Amino acid sequence: MRTVTGPTGSVVIVGAGLGGLACAMRLAGTGRQVTVLERASAPGGRMGQLVVDGYRFDTGPTVLTMPDLLGETFHAVGERMSDWLDLIRLDPAYRAHFADGSTLDIRASTTDTATEIARLCGPREADGYLRFADYARTLYHLEWNRFIDRDFDRPWDLVSSDLARLAAYGGFRRLSAKVSGFLRDPRTQRVFSFQSLYAGVPPHRALALYAVIAYMDTIAGVYFPCGGMHAVAAALAAAAVRHGVTIDYDREVTGVEIAGSRARAVRTRDGGRIRADVVVLNPDLPVAYRDLLNRPLRRRLRYSPSCVVMHLGTRKAYAGASHHNIHFGDAWRGTFDDITRRGQVMSDPSLLVTNPTRTDPSLAPPGREIYYVLAPAPSLPAGPDWSRTGQAYADDLLRVLADRGYPGLGEATDVRKVVTPADWAQAGLAAGTPFAAAHTFSQSGPLRPGNLAPGLDNVVFVGSGTRPGVGVPMVLVSARLAAERIAASRGRKDE
Repeated sequence: MRTVTGPTGSVVIVGAGLGGLACAMRLAGTGRQVTVLERASAPGGRMGQLVVDGYRFDTGPTVLTMPDLLGETFHAVGERMSDWLDLIRLDPAYRAHFADGSTLDIRASTTDTATEIARLCGPREADGYLRFADYARTLYHLEWNRFIDRDFDRPWDLVSSDLARLAAYGGFRRLSAKVSGFLRDPRTQRVFSFQSLYAGVPPHRALALYAVIAYMDTIAGVYFPCGGMHAVAAALAAAAVRHGVTIDYDREVTGVEIAGSRARAVRTRDGGRIRADVVVLNPDLPVAYRDLLNRPLRRRLRYSPSCVVMHLGTRKAYAGASHHNIHFGDAWRGTFDDITRRGQVMSDPSLLVTNPTRTDPSLAPPGREIYYVLAPAPSLPAGPDWSRTGQAYADDLLRVLADRGYPGLGEATDVRKVVTPADWAQAGLAAGTPFAAAHTFSQSGPLRPGNLAPGLDNVVFVGSGTRPGVGVPMVLVSARLAAERIAASRGRKDE
């Protein structure tokens, strides 16, 4: 494995997002002197928090899976995750709501989920689900060590007997076709294939190997940290500081100072210059190339769809809602074409509605509720003029929700914050999407942008834009891979 060359004793990490914080923890555990520079006044990056009138909204991911990866990050500095975070396993993990009025709970155990499916669709479909769960579990174990939780120097590093096994196991077939081989009901087919959207690819175009996301999401378990998802970032930051990491908030980095093939320092907007043996960049990878390295990314990326998010603080609770709710429209394939090919909002949207106060009422004032509504949308430059239509589209979504079990939600709302692709772009995300480059075949595994900057000996990337990709588990893996590029080098902290 290629590693950073030269001394590695002092590391500057740009950005206190999830990837930057986890990488700081990993490096602190190896004895490096680590400084994190964050332009905001609090940690988290996309895993931030918005506080308005006593409501505490998570501004980024709402779904936490694979918590053992977090545990490994704390363990890197000798800490126990349980001393820093109180995680609750959600049961149900999701409640799926369908256009015909039926619902399906994805439970914490496969046995209980099979019972739910048998209730809704009959025993034959439940048996198909159990076979699919076995398939997804085997696929996960086949992919994890060889293709996800590892780094690559060259595309041909991928070639192995495991690749042949993955192909033989159907990993390179289309996801929707593979799922339909186990499940016949359109409702269950949707529940166990929509996750490919997290990777930026519709189910009918995604490879079956992305069934591992369904495994993480619906079989391995979904968790929620008390205090909200932002509590994860806050805990990582606090633990990092305890173990010697310096985190400077309100310090915006404006560029990386380069001499020859090495980064020498970073410069900040307040005129500061911080010397570094190694620089780790946590901002969105294409933006980091453009704004901090002042050099072009050597390839053109295809980006994932974006989303419109509504943060709602309300006076109304709904008995039919669970913590995480997926509301499927009647249309399916055509709605993905809306956002990925026609560059328009979904004509019949499928929506994620998260109600975190159902699990942790302390996130809102007494007797109040928080709803997080996510609607997939085209990434920029496609789509409407969001500065002109964003609020009107949010009104449309509230009308859709009123018909899907949330009557009066708009009228009961005290706080409403709408985030559009234009807002994501303003926050520094390429193409206005929080989901980075899509996981097409040419942008996955060793073909995804690498975590070593070409032509530079000591600049490393971390986060969803590099390997292995998008999502909380993948970003945590990216932090370990980035740290290994540094800590496995011959340069030691005393050089």
